[in-house]
Amino acid sequence: MSDVTRIIEAVAAGQASATDDLLPLIYEDLKRIANLKLANESVNHTLQPTALVHEAYMRLVGSKSDTWENRAHFFGAATEAMRRILIDHARRKKRIKRGGDAKKVYLVDISDPEHQDTDELLMLDEAISELELLDKQKAELVKLRFFGGMKLHDAGKLLGISSRSADRYWAYARAWLQRHISEQNQEP
Repeated sequence: MSDVTRIIEAVAAGQASATDDLLPLIYEDLKRIANLKLANESVNHTLQPTALVHEAYMRLVGSKSDTWENRAHFFGAATEAMRRILIDHARRKKRIKRGGDAKKVYLVDISDPEHQDTDELLMLDEAISELELLDKQKAELVKLRFFGGMKLHDAGKLLGISSRSADRYWAYARAWLQRHISEQNQEP
């Protein structure tokens, strides 16, 4: 059993001091995920990787309702927390900066987008939420790839699915998201 898993179990058991031991062990992994997510943002982006990591960690350990079963579950929760922070940030930015007028978005490869503007990120988040209602595991795979910066096979391993299944799920999810976003953009 790894140190991270042991400490996660201690946190779940209610040992308050265990949360202090957890951050140093997982900080570099969380920072890597945050750096990958923010690498394509503009240089004057107001949210920095360190702030994203700290905000996500505070949300994770500050929530008494969440307990994690293992390392994979914890990193899945961390990825989800970062996703929510980025989406909240994009919504605030859009509310301040923009009105309406949706524009057409092409998801050539959502695992490595060339440019993530606020509207695109919000449309993608909405589409992922819709996909989650249809197929939670495929939506989790997309979140881990897009918001967690994970490679397909690593995300598949984390979800407990084979490489072939991960490939199929990814192909389906990308096609579904592309179609859904295109349909949303065509609505008046």
